[in-house]
Amino acid sequence: MATKRSSKRWAAILALVLLGALALSGCSSALGQDKVLVLANIGWDENVAISNLTKVLLQEDLGYERVDIDTSEDLDATYQGVASGDLGAFQDVWLPNQKALLDGVAADVEHLDPWYLGETKQGMAVPAYMDVTSINQLNGTDAKLIYGIEDSSVMDHKVGREVIPEYHLKQKLVAGPTAGMLAEVGRLYAYKEDFVFLAWSPHWMNQTYDIRYLKDPKDAMGPTNDPAKCSTIVRGGLREDDPEAYALIDALELTEEQINSLELEINKDKDDPQAGATRWVSENREVVRPWIEAAQNAS
Repeated sequence: MATKRSSKRWAAILALVLLGALALSGCSSALGQDKVLVLANIGWDENVAISNLTKVLLQEDLGYERVDIDTSEDLDATYQGVASGDLGAFQDVWLPNQKALLDGVAADVEHLDPWYLGETKQGMAVPAYMDVTSINQLNGTDAKLIYGIEDSSVMDHKVGREVIPEYHLKQKLVAGPTAGMLAEVGRLYAYKEDFVFLAWSPHWMNQTYDIRYLKDPKDAMGPTNDPAKCSTIVRGGLREDDPEAYALIDALELTEEQINSLELEINKDKDDPQAGATRWVSENREVVRPWIEAAQNAS
């Protein structure tokens, strides 16, 4: 009888130990599920594309529980969000355009190497059917407005504060969300009206429309006339806290053709950019494989 009681006692103790182990395991799993990486999205098409691409790869290829994309039109707030740690990464740093913003948070973020392998272009543009090649010819056209993007963009500031006064332009700059600007470009282009807008590459607009970037003989746009670098900042400590996500973001790189094709795929269903990014990944496994392997090797 004593032996039976002893056996039952040990069985009960073992059961409690196993239950405790399972509870701890459950807590660990729950903590893993609660772990969130937040990617910034300023609303620019290349940012929409690369943030959703990163989200898809982390969730579908690397088993990441949850990746959120925070959309804001405020560029300064985006930089501050990465510096404070509220945002994990911002993948649309244009330099030298955003140098002042980067300098302001340099101590609290890590700046990664450029992810874009092509040469950027940016400035004022017109549809190619307009017979102008330079900013100083715009007053001779029927264009009444210059369609800009978010008010926090450096290009908007340059045009409003430098270009318009320097060239005594009659056109008025209208700032607004990039999506709204592109919708207006599409409408005016279809009717072959005269208009001016802010353009940049990489961007799908360069493949969809026949456009011309205008010369700036007075160099009123300053450094933004020169090719820029597109890169990423991540919050301090991301490398240590989340080595897989850090390694993926750091390894990711795209050519002009690749980013443009990704943007065009996403634009097939603008209400669900993740679906477009998922389709692109499925069709470009050889492109994404090295990034995934870099993340797996970092774990």
